[in-house]
Amino acid sequence: MTVRSGLAKGSKEAESYLRLIGLRKSYDGIHYAVEEVSMDIQKGEFVTFLGPSGSGKTTTLTMIAGFEEVTSGQILLDGKDLSNLRPWKRNIGMVFQNYALFPHMSVADNVGFPLRMRGWTREKRRERVAEMLNLVGLNTLAARYPRELSGGQQQRVALARGLVFEPDVVLLDEPLGALDKNLREQMQIEIKRIHSEVGITTIYVTHDQTEAMTMSDRIAVFSNGRVEQLAAPLDIYHRPATLHVASFVGETNIMLGKATGQNGVLEVTELGLVRVEFNQNWDQNIAEYDVIVRPEHMKVLGDSEPSNLNRFELVVNTVINYGDRLTLVGSKGSLPMRVRLDSPSELPRRGDVIIIGWSPADTHLIPRRPSAG
Repeated sequence: MTVRSGLAKGSKEAESYLRLIGLRKSYDGIHYAVEEVSMDIQKGEFVTFLGPSGSGKTTTLTMIAGFEEVTSGQILLDGKDLSNLRPWKRNIGMVFQNYALFPHMSVADNVGFPLRMRGWTREKRRERVAEMLNLVGLNTLAARYPRELSGGQQQRVALARGLVFEPDVVLLDEPLGALDKNLREQMQIEIKRIHSEVGITTIYVTHDQTEAMTMSDRIAVFSNGRVEQLAAPLDIYHRPATLHVASFVGETNIMLGKATGQNGVLEVTELGLVRVEFNQNWDQNIAEYDVIVRPEHMKVLGDSEPSNLNRFELVVNTVINYGDRLTLVGSKGSLPMRVRLDSPSELPRRGDVIIIGWSPADTHLIPRRPSAG
């Protein structure tokens, strides 16, 4: 099959392969399901639209596919404006959550259906279908019907059908939502493998942060019809741009910090005016920040721990034992805190008061509001 190699990241052509420019979608002319969504997606890139229900991610996807009309804005694919083209003229593959397989057709006929609609000869269809079924590991099941397949096998058929006609872009709308946890994880690996082999530009919609983190080159985090951040998974996790991104992607501890006037130090009132150090560049014209610390960056301190760590006392309320790690749910006054630890030899108990610390390098700041005056 044709393997599409992605262009070098950062090149002008790669950055502008699929462009969304000021996309907006309104169903009533007043409220917007999608508002001012703009992004550049590179050729061969795997981008995930992540967000809760109603955030605009699926509506954006269906506008790219052509199933929803664009209220305003543009969709450019390799420089060509798709905004007013019908779906079948866009050369875009689509994989749905419910698979949408034809129950009266065999696996081979389901996969070959897009080719038949495009006028491929019988012989070319047979060769291409065999190629795709081999790619998704279903070459021995070509004669079976959807009802004779497991959920994971049906999803592979749907994926093969979405790729068989060599689309310019493939869109996947929550394709693993109906599968159980173990099968979902297996299919994540399979989809990434197939993407690596085929190299096709892929947009994947999900509300599952684990799927987004493990599968994506970049993640677009949606909220209220807008993209709050578009970045690589580790940047999304360690350097969230907004409070929504920080709280939606992974567990986090959030504290209010006030500028002290001293570079590299904030005063956290919720920790009893503890002075929190950080390494991040900051704007001294901003008076207050949300201080973000991930639970796994915190640790229980002993007497010999380095003095350069931020530290405070934590009252343990709950200990959750996962076998290979612990999560301590505790509080500092009225502020809830979570600490994730490798399983220690001695488990903290409810009511224990322990010293928690973290490195200034693990402190992330999000501006909260401008300084008054």
